[in-house]
Amino acid sequence: MKKLFTIISFLLLKSFLLNASESITLDNAIDILKSQNLEIKAAEFDIQSAVEDAKSTSASHYGKLEFIQDFVRSDDAGNVFGFKLSSREADFGDFGFSDFLNPPAGTTDILKVQPRDLNYPGSRNYFQSKLKYELPLFTGFKISSYEDIMKSVTKIKKLEKSQIVNEKIYETRKSFYDMALLEESMKNLNVILKNINTLEEMTYEMIEVGYAKKVDLLEVKAKKGNVERLISQMESNKELLYHYISFLLNQKVTSIKTPPLEIKTPSISNSDIINNNLDIQKANTGLAIKESMIGVSKSSYYPMVGAFAEVATADDTFLGDASDHKSYTVGARLTWSIFNGGADSANVEKSRLDFLKTKTEVALANSGIELQTQKIRTEIQSYNNDIESLKKELVLADEIYKNYEARYREKLSSMSDVIIKQSEQIEKILQLQQTMNKRNERVFALEKLANGENR
Repeated sequence: MKKLFTIISFLLLKSFLLNASESITLDNAIDILKSQNLEIKAAEFDIQSAVEDAKSTSASHYGKLEFIQDFVRSDDAGNVFGFKLSSREADFGDFGFSDFLNPPAGTTDILKVQPRDLNYPGSRNYFQSKLKYELPLFTGFKISSYEDIMKSVTKIKKLEKSQIVNEKIYETRKSFYDMALLEESMKNLNVILKNINTLEEMTYEMIEVGYAKKVDLLEVKAKKGNVERLISQMESNKELLYHYISFLLNQKVTSIKTPPLEIKTPSISNSDIINNNLDIQKANTGLAIKESMIGVSKSSYYPMVGAFAEVATADDTFLGDASDHKSYTVGARLTWSIFNGGADSANVEKSRLDFLKTKTEVALANSGIELQTQKIRTEIQSYNNDIESLKKELVLADEIYKNYEARYREKLSSMSDVIIKQSEQIEKILQLQQTMNKRNERVFALEKLANGENR
């Protein structure tokens, strides 16, 4: 049943991805982004790597078990005698007792006889199989401090992934709203192009009855070409936006459902922004790392205590008489650095200064984020005022153009006057688009500071 559910889920996901080229909403795009964006995937691998590093650090608590297999062949007197002792096979003959019992002729001092069996033994093989376990009992809190550091590093990697997700969502949302503004501007320009076509037909008719000149027609055609060029540029910008959205989602996107143009200003407070800000969270986590490093430095003041145990067997053949030749060793060791020229205290003081420096940087980061927040809020308010003003100016420009077009019909104004008013109309459309773009970008920037809150 579980396997069937997995297959169905895979087919549904595959179907969803295959249909990604159809019109997608902003919410759908964000869902695809979180699962398919390559930078987000890479960040997830960084997190998994940090988790494994943390596990590696914690593993030090459980000690180390090693199997050691030695194979040696030697005719060195010390080695051969040691081999026999280790394998419990030494006899009195190995001490040179044959020369002691039967000293060479003419020997006056038996103690000065050099035992040949001891000094010139034959070559011997040596196989030793050893199982050794070492356990740190007390490390001056060094391991626990490193554990805290690795936990903080893992947290930083998670925050970095959140930053990447936040950044990519910001870019995706901005792209969708840029597309909406482009389409709205193109819609307005197409209305103007339609008016120019009407004006062009009217100019032809007026030339035929002698009420207009060919230069009037040339002015109309020039303005028509200008508007068509602007529309073509916007079409190219749309295509570029689709390419960029496809890059973000890591799949081909050819159609999207644009969101409404108006975006509400987030209502989140400055204090909430600072609490949610990822840079601040990273800075605080970095501060925790610096604090843990003080603990690592102070571990040099404490003794290091460890225990060990080993079992072994040795023979001149592999595992020969293993049970009879087995041995064991257990013990503990304390190591304490009494004096090293003051290096330990210098390292502790350096770690403490690094901590204080980082603490100052965290306070500076808090102030910087608050300043940035206030700046963005002021910019949004300024753009809001500009947008309201430009909307009114655009309405006025439309009415003025219609008025001048009617006056041209009645020969009360020149074609140049009509074209000028139409240029002002186009200028207001472009100004409004640019201002709304800037305002939206600032709203997204404010949300990004708050880690995407109030999206």
